[in-house]
Amino acid sequence: MVLDKTFLTLSKSRLKAINEYERYPDTIQYEQLRTLLAQARNTEWGKKYDYARIRSYEDFAAGTPIQDYDDVKPYIIRMLHGESNLIRPEKITWFAQSSGTTNDKSKYIPIGKAALEQCHYRGPQDLIATYLNNVPGSRIFSGKGLILGGSHRPLEYEHNRKVYVGDLSAVLISNMNPLANCFRIPSKKIILMNEWEKKLELICKYTINRNVTNLSGVPSWFMVLINKILAETKKENLTEIWPNLEVFFHGGISFTPYREQYKALIPSPQMHYMETYNASEGFFALQNDLSDPSLLLMLDYGVFYEFIPIEAIDSGNPPAVRLQDVELNRNYAMVITTNSGLWRYKIGDTIRFTCLKPYKIVITGRTKHYINAFGEELMVGNVEKALSAACLQTSTKIKEYTVAPVYMSGRSKGKHQWLIEFEQAPDSLQAFALILDDMLKTLNSDYEAKRYKNITLDFPEITVARKDLFYDWLKRKGKLGGQNKIPRLSNTREYIDSILSIN
Repeated sequence: MVLDKTFLTLSKSRLKAINEYERYPDTIQYEQLRTLLAQARNTEWGKKYDYARIRSYEDFAAGTPIQDYDDVKPYIIRMLHGESNLIRPEKITWFAQSSGTTNDKSKYIPIGKAALEQCHYRGPQDLIATYLNNVPGSRIFSGKGLILGGSHRPLEYEHNRKVYVGDLSAVLISNMNPLANCFRIPSKKIILMNEWEKKLELICKYTINRNVTNLSGVPSWFMVLINKILAETKKENLTEIWPNLEVFFHGGISFTPYREQYKALIPSPQMHYMETYNASEGFFALQNDLSDPSLLLMLDYGVFYEFIPIEAIDSGNPPAVRLQDVELNRNYAMVITTNSGLWRYKIGDTIRFTCLKPYKIVITGRTKHYINAFGEELMVGNVEKALSAACLQTSTKIKEYTVAPVYMSGRSKGKHQWLIEFEQAPDSLQAFALILDDMLKTLNSDYEAKRYKNITLDFPEITVARKDLFYDWLKRKGKLGGQNKIPRLSNTREYIDSILSIN
């Protein structure tokens, strides 16, 4: 109780600052940009784009082109080899290694002291403060927090032994204040293990008999751990093991396909779920209202936001708008300028604003993970809602899935192939597919037009995946655990054919 009161006292000023997002969003955001420009004016990047002369957002946008990873990669490679003052006025020795969504190309995202303190660590602190504000009777501090992080411990970079690379969760845990270890499990040694399956065994061993009050991690990977714990203990649900469990802080992938499964596995009236939007590039948003699935965009984390209308993302010089110019219910690709040294950087995520006062968003997908092979413009947000409806109406549970186009050939029309691993299969695949198809038509007018009388798109094909197919595929690629994700949608057959080859 003492810790609860102490944390609440310390968090009051943060909650007050967060409340200011609604009154002064433009002022807060411009201050982030002004500070970042001032800090970088004497860096190599700042001199290249003459940041000392910038006096307005318009100057900044006109003088700095939109970037992707390939544009900033030469600077990052030099930083990995020990150079400093390139894109940030600090020597950065920690890098989050990210492969996006299971492709083989590694990205190294710089994480300096400013990014750690003002962004990556501030996000979880604000998340807990917001949760306690929503649940005043919480006893979250009466037990431990179980964190399921990445499976790649930070390693010395092969060309520079003074630089460390690893997946984001491992980097954050390695740099965490030692006091935080008093409130979480498993031990740092276990959570940073590389061998995912051995790590799961040890997590089970050392957490089953502990008082766990909160969970933090990616829903799909936590489901693997929960099922293993239930198998080990021969219990029906997690509440029997951890009766004081009250909240799951989740992110990384959509929670929609997993929500009903979690409710069944944790049948406790005191259980809550809070979503976050955090990535290697930064912590961007959190759910501040338990009754609203939208996420509050965090405006004072050393991140300046811009947004590209999704229909313009592939143009040669895509137009970006700042926060004050966005529109409700329109899909945007997010562009960030951050205290980790990323400048007008396309992070690869698409979002939609659900509220403008304060600014709240939902994540709708990835700029490279959609299906538009036939002009249907199918986004992850459409798919998650349609799947949820189909599961609800057919008493079905889905473990993993991916979708790809089947291209037109000869006289055959194009269609979508759904590869689905069911936790609980429907009685009728045809009935499931009908509901799924109808919901997609309702949610997406472009899909509906292409499906009209099967003129362009034929009825979707559902292929049932064998048990643990997706898990085995990730294992073969050396990508078990952590932030590795199954690509939900792809405009090509690269992923689905690779997975089908071992079905």
